[in-house]
Parts: sequence; structure tokens; C-alpha cells
Amino acid sequence: MRRASRCLPMFESAKPVFLVDAYTDPVLVRIEGRASFMNSASLKSFFAEMTRQGRKRFIVDFAHCAGMDSTFLGVLAGVALELRKYLPAGTLMLARVGERNLELIRNLGLHRLAMVDSGTFAMDFGTKAPQGLTDQARSEMEGARLLLEAHENLVSADAANAAKFQDVLAFLRHRVESR
Repeated sequence: MRRASRCLPMFESAKPVFLVDAYTDPVLVRIEGRASFMNSASLKSFFAEMTRQGRKRFIVDFAHCAGMDSTFLGVLAGVALELRKYLPAGTLMLARVGERNLELIRNLGLHRLAMVDSGTFAMDFGTKAPQGLTDQARSEMEGARLLLEAHENLVSADAANAAKFQDVLAFLRHRVESR
């Protein structure tokens, strides 16, 4: 087991960030701050690039996660669903998930798609310095598509989510399809 490292001072800011180490196996992602629709696109792109490169094992560290929204959880659900398509299947572990975040993960059914560690799973980045993902500017339509896909992923994760997000899904579908 690896030991947890301290947050690097250059990343200690009010702005949330995802720190990543693409050189370890499994690939490590650490959430610093709040994970939301505002910063989920960069994480989605990172996972897509890693899987394109053949990486199929991921750990997402929630120890410094201040909170998350359904879009972020939908992005994780999409990653987990995609990883299941490989032979052998890839893995997604959600590590050091606090009580409130664990409640959200279970409420939306992500615990059925990913391994969840609510304890003290120890980890550290490899020998290279972690990289912070940067948000790319995206159009309003790209944002709407991300939100729609994320919430559709949540429905795929657990059919009970269809009722929870029916209004959001209807609004976003109309928005995306009317353009």
C-alpha cells in the first residue's frame, strides 16, 4: 500500500482541481475541492484519453473532495460503464469516500458500478509530480450535451434515477434536440 501524500502548496486554492498521475497503474485521480458540472468535462476528457491509450484501471481519491453534484457522478458512471465493455473488464475504485459522498454514491447506484472504499485506502502519486487538469472553454451546447450524457449515465447505473432526473433529462433533451 502506498502512503497518502500531502497536497502540494501550488494547488492549495479555492478553485477546485483534479490532480492526476497517468504514469501509475492504476491511474490515480485526486479531487481537490468540489467536483461539479463546472469541472467535469476535463475529467471526462482525461478518462477518454487514458482508455484510448489502453489504460483500464483507475482510482479516484475523494479524501479532499468538498462535495460533488450529479453531473460529476454521471461522468464517473459513464467511465465505469465504459470500463465494463473491455475484456477483461477495467476497474474504477472510488477511494477514501467520506460519509456524505458515500451517501450520494449509494443513492444514485454508483456503488453497483465501481468499487467503493469508505475507509483509509492509502495512496500516493508516483515519482512524477501530479498534473492538474485544466478546464477547456466549451460552448453552451457542449455543456448541455455533457449534462445530458452524465444524467443518462446515472439512469443506466440505476433505473430508479429516471424518476429523480426526469425533469432535468426532458429539459436537456429538448435543449440539445432543438438546436
